[in-house]
Amino acid sequence: MSIKSFAAKIFAKVVKAQIDSWANNPLKAQEKVFNQLIKQAQHTQFGQDHQFSKIKNQQDFSNLVPVKDYEALKPYIERVKQGEQDILWPGRPIYFAKTSGTTSGAKYIPITKESMPSHIKGARNAILSYINETGNSDFVNGKMIFLQGSPVLQEENGIKVGRLSGIVAHFVPRYLQKNRMPSWEVNCIEDWETKVEAIINETISADMRVFSGIPSWLQMYFERLQERTGKTITEIFPNFNLLIYGGVNFEPYRPKFESLIGKPINSIELFPASEGFFAYQDSQNEKGMLLRLDAGIYYEFIEADSFFEENPERIGIADVALGVNYVMIISTNAGLWAYNLGDTVIFTSLKPYRVLVSGRIKHFTSAFGEHVIAKEVEEALQQAVAKHRVEVSEFSVAPQTNPETGLPYHEWFIEFNKQPDNLTTFAQSIDEALQNQNSYYQDLIQGKILKTLVISPVVENGFQRYMKAIDKLGGQNKLPRLTNDRLLADKLYELKLLETNDE
Repeated sequence: MSIKSFAAKIFAKVVKAQIDSWANNPLKAQEKVFNQLIKQAQHTQFGQDHQFSKIKNQQDFSNLVPVKDYEALKPYIERVKQGEQDILWPGRPIYFAKTSGTTSGAKYIPITKESMPSHIKGARNAILSYINETGNSDFVNGKMIFLQGSPVLQEENGIKVGRLSGIVAHFVPRYLQKNRMPSWEVNCIEDWETKVEAIINETISADMRVFSGIPSWLQMYFERLQERTGKTITEIFPNFNLLIYGGVNFEPYRPKFESLIGKPINSIELFPASEGFFAYQDSQNEKGMLLRLDAGIYYEFIEADSFFEENPERIGIADVALGVNYVMIISTNAGLWAYNLGDTVIFTSLKPYRVLVSGRIKHFTSAFGEHVIAKEVEEALQQAVAKHRVEVSEFSVAPQTNPETGLPYHEWFIEFNKQPDNLTTFAQSIDEALQNQNSYYQDLIQGKILKTLVISPVVENGFQRYMKAIDKLGGQNKLPRLTNDRLLADKLYELKLLETNDE
């Protein structure tokens, strides 16, 4: 065992004890965070506008600070962008993480000197928790790849601006600098397809042991490697033994990844976002990710089923229940207050608090009142894939409300790596699994309001071509699993990316 590997095990044990100290006292940890946030921000413009000086508890906060999305917070952020101080948080941010918005265009998410360390510690502690549990630390001696956005940052009124993954690249610990790949120069390449080829050139002969990134990025990289060599990933990199991923549910990707890699592989799931690093997988044996309750983030939750009501109830972690789909609301030491992140989560454990990301509150299909969510379509597809032994690369679901003939239906756009023997039977299996999870959908099918879902196979690399066509290939962009309109569907037809169309 190398000195570096031995030191990693010792450090992992120390950090695990620190994690246990707050994970075993979750309510106290959240109360401490809440009080610190209110105290530090009470003299900011936002704090004065919302009477922070009168806030003594969560109920006061809920009464005085309504839930806000980015649009509601944008007037404050615009003032920060103009160089004003003490608006959302004392002083000014050190960075803006620029993300792709929808209704609001680009979003500028503040990162402060208090919040930045949390992003770094989240990823670090995820790896150290893995080392402490498994005893596997040999990977620290080899090369690690972190598929990221460009670390080249712009500047607006003295505040550096870039993608979160590019910002984080400036904070890779010194002891990992020699292990990290790709090179700084390759990381700076903006065009994603060019960048992937350059990464392959740098890594194909290296002793790669850890791969990290959004699954769709990693899949593209692995597929290009396989195309070039004709080998599985473990044949190319025999010492590869850890996959780190985040951003989307990995389960729909798992069969394809195991085929590309050539064997099952240990993995760590992360829950990072520009707004904060919220959770990470702390155990290989337990379902869900440990919610970080000591990281300068105060959490509230609203049941997804009641979220669009006029005054839905907001609760803290003390009152959450297992198995309920919640919208996660955050207040942070970056100056986000009662902020609707847009993600929905389900608690899998309350001792300690662990969550699964179940989808996006805006990503659902409910054109007929069924309110199907991402978790349901992902689980339905996963069951059908296992039953029929097929491989799926990517998929998205949209409603078809006005078919040329017959009843309306859900249209599933699926890019297969290995197609089922019978597409109709495969569609029926998905449909039955979806009905078993969603009683509203079941009622619509049995009441003959909807017919069984229809699968429209997407051509090879079709979703990549779609993302490139809308200028969202690479970066932190992810394909929506569900839409409630036909915009994505119509674009796939327009670009002739379906197997029934001529290319």
